[in-house]
Amino acid sequence: MKKVQASQVGIDQGNEELFSEFANGGEMWTGSGARERRKAVTFSEAFKAPPAVHAGLSLWDMDQGANVRADIQTDNVTETSFELVFRTWSDTRVARVRMSWIAIGEVRGEDDWELY
Repeated sequence: MKKVQASQVGIDQGNEELFSEFANGGEMWTGSGARERRKAVTFSEAFKAPPAVHAGLSLWDMDQGANVRADIQTDNVTETSFELVFRTWSDTRVARVRMSWIAIGEVRGEDDWELY
């Protein structure tokens, strides 16, 4: 469990298109085996420490002729950014993916200051 000890908690969120490969015959649509796409996302404001980030699919366009296989994650979370990760494998064909995300964590308040 991530515990936040702050008087200021920030929530940032977004919706990102990871890829659209149907029209150009990209590997997610035409390939097979293990495949992965990543997209870097920058928060609208820096957190005080790496926040908790949750991601979910907001759109997926899949071929009906094969099993639907998807692994979605967040990776490399820092105070300022993170990566959305989508993976698939075997004969799954993916035309498009969009992911929504929400980050919750401690932010600096107006009265916070640091000595150097």
